This record gives sequence, C-alpha cells and structure tokens, in this order.
Amino acid sequence: MSAPVSTPVHGAKRTRRRGWPRSVFSSLRSAPVTLGYVAVFWIAGVASSSLFEGPAPGWKAEVAATAHFWPDHWPAVLASALWARNLPGYILGTALVLLVGVPVERQIGSLKLAIAASAAQVAGVLAATGIWEATRLLMGSWARGLDATYFLGPSAMVYGALLAATASMGPLWRRRIRLALFGLLILLALYSGGFTDLVRLGAGSAGALLGPVLLGRRPRLRRPVSSRHEGRVLIALMVAVSAVGPVVAGLTPHAAGPLAVLRLIFTDIQPVDPQTLQSVCAIPAQHRECEAMLLQLRAGGGAIFMAIVPSFLLLLLAEGLRRGRRAAWLGAVVVQAALSVLALITMVGVLQAAGPNTVAGELVDASRVGGRSHPLTLVLPLLLPVILFAVLLACQPMFPVAAPRGTYRRLALRILGLAGVLGVAYVLLGVALAPGFNPAPTLADLVADVPDRFLPLGFTVDLPPAFFPESTPAVLLYEGVGIVFWVISGGWVLTSFLRPAHARNGADIDRARAILRAGQGSSISWMTTWPGNVYWFSGSGESFVAYRVIAGIALTLGGPVGPASGTSDAVEEFAAYCRSNGWSPCFYSVHAEVRDAASALGWDSVQVAQETILPLAGLSFRGKQFQDIRTAMNNAAKAGISAEWVRYPAAPLAIQAQIQAISEEWVADRKMPEMGFTLGGVEELNDPEVRCLLAVDVRRHVHTVTSWLPVYRDGRVAGWTLDFMRGRSSGFRPGIEFLIASAALSFRDEGFDFVSLSGAPLAHAPGEGQIRLHDAGPDETGRLERLLDRLGSALEPVYGFRSLLAFKGKFRPLYAPLYMVYPDSAALPGIANALTRAYLPDLSVRERFRLARSVLRRGAKAGSRSGAAKG
Repeated sequence: MSAPVSTPVHGAKRTRRRGWPRSVFSSLRSAPVTLGYVAVFWIAGVASSSLFEGPAPGWKAEVAATAHFWPDHWPAVLASALWARNLPGYILGTALVLLVGVPVERQIGSLKLAIAASAAQVAGVLAATGIWEATRLLMGSWARGLDATYFLGPSAMVYGALLAATASMGPLWRRRIRLALFGLLILLALYSGGFTDLVRLGAGSAGALLGPVLLGRRPRLRRPVSSRHEGRVLIALMVAVSAVGPVVAGLTPHAAGPLAVLRLIFTDIQPVDPQTLQSVCAIPAQHRECEAMLLQLRAGGGAIFMAIVPSFLLLLLAEGLRRGRRAAWLGAVVVQAALSVLALITMVGVLQAAGPNTVAGELVDASRVGGRSHPLTLVLPLLLPVILFAVLLACQPMFPVAAPRGTYRRLALRILGLAGVLGVAYVLLGVALAPGFNPAPTLADLVADVPDRFLPLGFTVDLPPAFFPESTPAVLLYEGVGIVFWVISGGWVLTSFLRPAHARNGADIDRARAILRAGQGSSISWMTTWPGNVYWFSGSGESFVAYRVIAGIALTLGGPVGPASGTSDAVEEFAAYCRSNGWSPCFYSVHAEVRDAASALGWDSVQVAQETILPLAGLSFRGKQFQDIRTAMNNAAKAGISAEWVRYPAAPLAIQAQIQAISEEWVADRKMPEMGFTLGGVEELNDPEVRCLLAVDVRRHVHTVTSWLPVYRDGRVAGWTLDFMRGRSSGFRPGIEFLIASAALSFRDEGFDFVSLSGAPLAHAPGEGQIRLHDAGPDETGRLERLLDRLGSALEPVYGFRSLLAFKGKFRPLYAPLYMVYPDSAALPGIANALTRAYLPDLSVRERFRLARSVLRRGAKAGSRSGAAKG
C-alpha cells in the first residue's frame, strides 16, 4: 500500500526539478523593466568600449555624475546609471539589478519600479551635490574628497527601488530591510564619505519617502515601536556600526567622511621597514621623519590588530548586548568610557593646535581648507564615543540578563592568569632574542615594555618605543603576545555570553517554584517566575509574594502563593513588611479571596480585569453558539494546517526563528511599545515548563503561536493559562481560534480540569457595565471608575483589551473578576505610576504625555456624550 503513496511524491519532486528553470524564466518574463535595463546597460558598455576599464576620460566627463554636473553635464544625472567603472562593476551591477529588480518589479509593478528607480537616481545625485555645496566652507577635507570622486553604476537605482518597495511589505520586514540598508549606507557615508556613498544614501532616502506615495499613501515619519528583544538588537547594531566604521575608514583609500578622522585614532598607521628606519634615523636633520616612522613601526602586521582592539571588543560585546547580557552592557560602557577619554584628550590637543607628530596634529592637518583649520569639524566627530556612552547608560534597563554566579570572577582570574603567563613568556623569550631587537633590550627594558604589549595601539601611539624588533622571531614575539592575549580573552568573553542566563535571585526563584508546585496558586501564579520580580516569604515559609518596588509602591503580581488557609496571614504579614520598609503595598490582579482578606484589614479594592475560564469536563464545541470555532477548525483542516505542541527551548532553530519573526512583526505594527508585567513576550517562552501550540502548514511554516502556563494545585498541574498569542499578518486568519480550541480539547483529553484564557485588563464582561470599585466612598468610586473606563477606552485602539475580551467570549467561558487592593486611596496616583512603569517600562516621556492626552480627550468625549444623553 505504500507504493501508490510514494510514487506520486517522487514524481512531484521530479516535476519540481523540471519546473525550476521554468519558474526562473517566468520570473524574468514578468520583469520587463529590469531585463530592459540590463540589456541597455551592457549595450551601452559595449558600444562605448567601456566594459573593461570604464568610459574613456573624455566620455567619462559626459556620463559620470559629479558634484559639478550643472550646467554643462546635467544629462549625467541619469546617464551615470548606464555605465560602470570596469568589468567587475558590470558583472556585480547586473547581479544586483537582477537579484533586487525582479522581485521588486513583481511586487510593485513595472511602472512603479521605473518611477522609483529613476526618481531615486535623480534625487541621489542632487542630494550628494547639495551636501558638497553645504560642506565646502565647513568641512574642507570632506568637500575635497567629494570633489575628487564621481558616480557610475546602477546601485543608487537599486537601493532606491528596494526601499520604495518596502512600503508594500509587512511592518517587520519593512523595518528590517530599511534598518539594514540605511545602517550600511549611513556607515559608508559617514566614514568613507565618497560622492558615490552620498548618492546611494540620497537615493535610498528618496525611495523610502516615495514608496508610500506610489501606493497612494502619505509618507509618515514616526518613532518606530520595538519589542524589548528588537530594542536590544538595535542598540547592539549601533555599537557594532561604531566599531566597524573606523576600520572601514582605515581600509578605504582616501576616506574623507565626516567621521573618517576617527581612523587616525584606530587604524591609520602604516608598517615601516626597519632598515629604512635605521637609514633615516642616522641623519640628524631627519629627526622628525625618524620619530614619525618610529611611531609607524609599532603598526606592523600584528600591531594593526592591536590598533583595532576596541573595535574587536565592541563587536564581541555587541553580541552580548543582543542577548540582553548585563555584563556585555557594562563592558560596552567601560570601552566607550575609555574611548571617550581618549577622544576628549585628542580634542584638547586639537583645540590647543597640537604638534605635527601627534594624532591631534594629524587631525588638525586633515581639517585645513585654504590654510585654515576648522576645529569644530574634528571636535564633533570625536564626540561619537561620548554620545554612545550616554546612550548605553540611558538604556541600562534593557540588559537585565545575568550569567551564573561567579562566571565573571572566574573569567577575570583566567584573563589575569593568561596575561601573567604571556608577560613572563615575553620577558624570558625577549632576553633570549635580545640580539634581534634594535637596540638590544635589557631585562628592565623588557619588563617595562610588557604593559604596551597588551594595550590597544590608540592608547600608546604617542609614546616612542624604547626598542624595535628586526629579526623574524623578535617580530613574532613583539607582535604576537597581544594578539594571542586578546583572541583567547575574546573567545572566553564570547563563551560567557553563550552560557545559560541565571537570575540574580536564583535561590529565591527555586524556593518560590517549590512552593508554587506544592501549594495553591492562581491562574497567573506562574508569571511570578518571570524576570523583574523579587520575593517575600512568609514567616512559616509556606507562602510567598512576588512583587516589584516602583517609586515607593510594592506592586505584587497576583496574590500570595501557598496554602489557601494561609492567605489572610500572608496578606497581613506582607503589609507589615512593606510598612517597615516605607513602601505602600498594592496587590494587583487577585481573586475574590485575596480581596476579602484585604477588606478585613480595611483596604479598598477595584476590579481591574476579567478572567475567562473554560472548564474542560465534557467540553465539546458543538451547537450553534460554537459555529465560528468549528468553522476555524474545518478551514484549518482544508488548508493543511495542524496544531503542534512544542517546548520553545527544545524547538528547532527554524521554529524558534519563525516565532521570533511573528512576534517582532506583531510588535512593529503597534503604535505603543510592547507591554510586560502580566503579559509575556518571546523571552517568557524560554521556559521548559511552558508549552507552545503552533499552527503549522505542510511546509513547516508557522502561522500562529500560543503559549500556555501551568497552573499548579496541591502538587499537580490542574490547568493551563493562555499567555502569548500572536500570528502572522499574512498567515491563516482564524489561527488563534483554531489553536485555543485545539489546546482546550487536547488538555481535556490529557485529564486537566480547566484552561484560563487569562485576564483582559480594563475590560468587563458583557452586561456588567463599568469596572466596579469596592469599599470606597461614592465620590471616589465615581472618579476612579471614570478614570479606569477612560484609560481602557484610550488603550483600546492600541492594545484592544476590550476586543480581546469579546473575542474570548466566542468560547462561552465563565467570567471571574480580578481586583486590585490597596490600603490607602491617597496612594492611587503612585499606584497608577507604578502600573504604567510595570506594564510599559520603556515608555518615553513623550509617549507618557501622549497617552495621558489621549485618556483626557476620550474622557471629555465620553462626558459630552453622557451629558447629551441626559439632556
């Protein structure tokens, strides 16, 4: 019976192999503008004999775009895209056009591609020319560099068309492509700074602005909203670009960008032949040349690596920043602080007209225009490390992940031990190889030179060395010590970032988990194990409370976890603990039993959410009321989509990457940052006890993902709570309904008691009216009810809590109110601030004001409607 099944499959594979060339030709036929350009590109090159060495000098003046195209060479604005500099330029340009042009033309159409590419080319040349005009009087070295270069090739058209096409993409890939391309283009423009780099940057910017217009929308410039994960990626990318930039400038001939002067601190040092050095230094009249060559000698092949040690370290630390590591953040801050000090010292030398044999003197020479220097053109670029230092300090809360205890103490000891071993080896081998140095060093000379072997070259370049290596063994020893030290140390540092994360209060978490498994928790108790919480344990040791202190408010995540009989005592003990520390306690998102225990102490309470619960006994989605659910499950079966359980830490990397992409796309499409506290993200999936249910098609393409948190009752998992719930914008639309129904049926079959679809903040069940306040005066009740109702209304367009509750109503759940309880109404402003910062820790001041303005505006509208109704 297997033969009939396998035969069509293999036949299908052969069909796909035969069809692959056809699909390629079909794609090419659907891109006439792209193919037409490639044909004109090569015909123009052949007809003008420009394929191998580019256009002849006379012809180049007519077709190459330069800063002087107007008024005699204006056709070059467009004509420059039809020629290349040489044969590699024609080959690479053609490949770039085909790789980008064909899919872009199929996506946005031939006419829009032609408009976007042409407009981007013209805008790029005009923008580069405008920058040249603006910098002639201010940044002389950059203006001279722009004046001496020209632009040829299709790259500007390609970048402009691609960035225009991003307007038709989903928010995640639109952001990724724009970030990658603009990061590259800005990097080259700032550090290399050639006319070609500016044309490409101008074309890309024009394409990004033109794309929405071609699609019938207005271009919008707004602050992008990122998840915590993507925010860390952006910071890491910024640090990596700052590390690579000076190296790019050092390796680019005649780099003249506004930040290119930083190469003089990092890489602009050339190796010198020792024999040439000896002959020059033998002439007293050439002592200045001798001193300059002595400095350059320190930049032999190995010392070039030592010159870029800060860049090497920052690239390693950028990987740690991407992973949210606190140690990487601290290391990046230290490196940027050191670079800031070096930059400030250099700035002092620049402003004091430093001597010609120092880095500061070279910077002054680089800024001269017509015999005059412009110190501001040097001071401003040197502020870059200072700016990055400030950015890292401001973003410190984004990097909370700690390595296991003792990781960096052991790492420091290993690095110090390695430095000691290499230092001793350098001294001992240096004594043995002393004849290979000029002059031959003594033991004291070698010992004094040990620190220089490990320091980055930029920190010691102005100090003349006492001796130089001449023989090959001496050169290997002199240059190899630092290389070995930093390569091995860098490998150890990178390994430390790859070790599993460990919370600062790891012992408390282990204790809390043990109580959670054995005791009585609520449906959100597993959230107490998430990062950001600290733990209070009752005197009996049988209960705990997870909380965080924000501006004097001890905000809990749920109620006490432990035996149900100890709830009242735990509430009272925790309140006393808070009073002893000068905090105001607030139990948030608790059930009625915690509210009743707090009420006995004279506390007030307010309902803040509705929890939706599905009992699993006898659950079957039958009847007219579940028609939408059955339709979703039937459509999934027709589309070949199945529900698949995974544990995120053990899932294949391809599945993890798809889940991350789905989450980033969801966050990128919001107008406000990703929320936390009781709402989990991708980071909270990385728990072996959390189960994920995926909607997967036959190609292993993930459409939707949900996560489920265990709910322990008396030593067993009694139910599961829905937390993470996101899907692709272009995926299977009823994927969430399908996954929730599939999960409920699966849990029923496994013998669990219930599933909680979790709470919907600032929302109420149908027919309940406004959120209710308990145990408070009538005036206070009205004010707080109105405030919470306005807040829920203001957040609805962004987070859709009320729509979410209505969506969950499809499953006909039981509704259970969740409360916030607090001892003193005077603390409500502080509690509101604490809740905002707990849910939105990355919310900027501007966004806070915008949110408050939205709440007030919607409240005023609601008030006017209410008054009109009464009238």
